[in-house]
Amino acid sequence: MSDDSKPISLNRQFTIPVADRVLRLPPYLFAKINKLMYEKRRAGADVIDLGMGNPSDAPEPMVIDKLIEAAQDAKNHGYSHSLGLASLRREVASKYFKHYGVRLDPESEVVACLGSKEGFSHICLALMGPGDTAIVPAPSYPAHIYAVALAAGNEILLDVADPEKFLSNVAFTCQHLYPKPKLLIVNFPHNPSATTVEPEFFVEVVQLAKRYELMVISDFAYADVAYDGYQPPSFLSTPGAIEVGVEFTTMSKGYNMAGWRVGFCAGNAEMVRALSTIKTYYDYGMFAPIQIAAILALRHTDAAVERQSLVYQGRRDVLCDGLERLGWPITRPRASMFVWAKMPDAWASRMSSIDFAMKLLQEADVAVSPGAGFGPAGEGHLRMSLVENEERLRQAVRQIGRCLGSTTADQKPLAARIGT
Repeated sequence: MSDDSKPISLNRQFTIPVADRVLRLPPYLFAKINKLMYEKRRAGADVIDLGMGNPSDAPEPMVIDKLIEAAQDAKNHGYSHSLGLASLRREVASKYFKHYGVRLDPESEVVACLGSKEGFSHICLALMGPGDTAIVPAPSYPAHIYAVALAAGNEILLDVADPEKFLSNVAFTCQHLYPKPKLLIVNFPHNPSATTVEPEFFVEVVQLAKRYELMVISDFAYADVAYDGYQPPSFLSTPGAIEVGVEFTTMSKGYNMAGWRVGFCAGNAEMVRALSTIKTYYDYGMFAPIQIAAILALRHTDAAVERQSLVYQGRRDVLCDGLERLGWPITRPRASMFVWAKMPDAWASRMSSIDFAMKLLQEADVAVSPGAGFGPAGEGHLRMSLVENEERLRQAVRQIGRCLGSTTADQKPLAARIGT
């Protein structure tokens, strides 16, 4: 056992050392909220969950029917190729050409993943090692930090509230850090902040990558969820992008297939090959009937994906309208499944985002994600997902209003209790 390992006691007879990669993981800041939500639901409370971005709508019926049909064929129940069916990878390449004008070789530049999160984590393992550094957007989707940590890498967090400033900070970091960062992670539309960019942003990303020999990973999970005519640009549609990076996409959001775990990595052939090598040692690929149904979804359900965006846009408007009536400072997102809500000043000055989220859960039966769960840059904000229907969102706003309105007269005692 190494001197710096911290053992976990299993019983009085023996202990086991925990690997350094586990010790490097930060505490899970959502655990307290999840525990309270579980307890309240067990007690019969009707908690409105705006915390997790877990789609509540169903995939298209034809996709479900195809899954059932394929599952009834005995030959589809064996091990599947870890890189994905060739026809599925061809369909991904076809979508990239149809939507973004990007030509991909489905044999060498596309690989299927068990959700984009699995692929992202494994490509970090394939590309990074001790002493390597990744630039990560802040506030940060937890996997963007944890995957780097599990690969024994280090992360530098740069705020993405202003995309142009983010790029300037990337250049500054590369100029002054030795050894230079190895990896640049970009995530637009951004989770959790819903920050968006225009195509010109990625032109500069490619220039920076070539200038400082950075590999780029674009997490494009919210490619299919955008509002008011905005079209999120693909990193790979930028000239030269395929020379320096890859992009991850998923069928979890626009296709309502989150539990199916269907994601893709596309782009630079060497980076795709590195991920593919890792995957051949870790998994046998997703269940073949899921891949067959995913092919059908990619080929025939574009209109349904567009309709789903309109559903999310309606929910966005209901939630933002309601919060604005309560006096919250709201910036309406142009994309993603989330509203990144700044806490009202009266409450931000008195408690942390975690305490505020606990208050809403305890007193309003509304679960939200505290901004601090996405790192220090998220403090003072809440992430609210748009997975509930419009009536449930209206109810959530009413309950939040009653909760905060009923306690305004008690601000002094509350402030005293929290030590402000």
